Amino acid sequence: MIQRIAILGAGAWGTALALAARRADREVTLWARREEIARTIAEKQRNPAYLPGIDLDAGIAATHELDRAVEGAEAILLVCPAQHLRALCSQLAELKPSSAPLVICAKGIEQKSGALPGAVVAETLPGRTVAVLSGPSFAAEVARNLPTAITLACEEAETGAALVEALGSKAFRPYLSDDVIGAQVGGAVKNVMAIACGIAMGLRLGDNARAALITRGLAEIARLNAALGGKTETMQGLSGLGDLMLTCSSMSSRNYSLGFALGEDMSLSEILGSRKSVSEGIYTASAVVELAQRRGIEMPISEAVDRVLRDQSEIEEAIEGLLARPFKTEAH
Repeated sequence: MIQRIAILGAGAWGTALALAARRADREVTLWARREEIARTIAEKQRNPAYLPGIDLDAGIAATHELDRAVEGAEAILLVCPAQHLRALCSQLAELKPSSAPLVICAKGIEQKSGALPGAVVAETLPGRTVAVLSGPSFAAEVARNLPTAITLACEEAETGAALVEALGSKAFRPYLSDDVIGAQVGGAVKNVMAIACGIAMGLRLGDNARAALITRGLAEIARLNAALGGKTETMQGLSGLGDLMLTCSSMSSRNYSLGFALGEDMSLSEILGSRKSVSEGIYTASAVVELAQRRGIEMPISEAVDRVLRDQSEIEEAIEGLLARPFKTEAH
């Protein structure tokens, strides 16, 4: 039985997961990279920088010392942005060896290498049991204990079941899967599709256009997933279609709202300058396109988003390019 959980990353999602774990009656230590964030959580039982208006459980211990956070942990949740995962794992590798399973809670693809988070963890912390937590889950709703269903993917069934038991509660419901690849691909590429849908809605192209982007976007994700060895059925589940639908239809989504602002002609630098949180789709788009090109996979929506992010003046041309594509059977 897993009782002691370390959560590495005190952003909105990490803080929400700390609350979920406490509701499952676990001992929780939340690690913040910045000392002032850890101090505020410890002293005020709040995280106003990333999860304002939410009271935290007094039983959540907070620290900015990594060794203290993971000491005695029976499961470690990695809740940093995907582009920072390698650095965090490298720090962990320097500490006392641990056999605790590592749960990847980041959704993205490493931009410089094109590696999925699981590959980054395997490279920096070889031999460790790895699981992936992914699915339709806005941090603020999890923090408020609203009903949430999510995928927990782990190739080791016994460890996966123990993690589900450790995190699950009446309102927070992990569903066990053995498709670690599929959970990562779905969680990463949906952020790119959310930017596309946001752009379409910011341009006032209508709900029909958004529905088309979601559906054809899912086809793109499924092609990449199959090429990387993921399972087809995963794309029909919570970490596939479920996460895609949520992220592509709400201004609570960082990636959708970013795309919407781009569609309304705000500059990318202006948008990012007004935000504290990371929109992973910005970094994932170029990584997805490069990965798809290496595999010979056609991903026109991802390519259009990448072009826009590189040069915002390309928005109209990117939309025209998608609309001018030849007609095909729906299976392609």
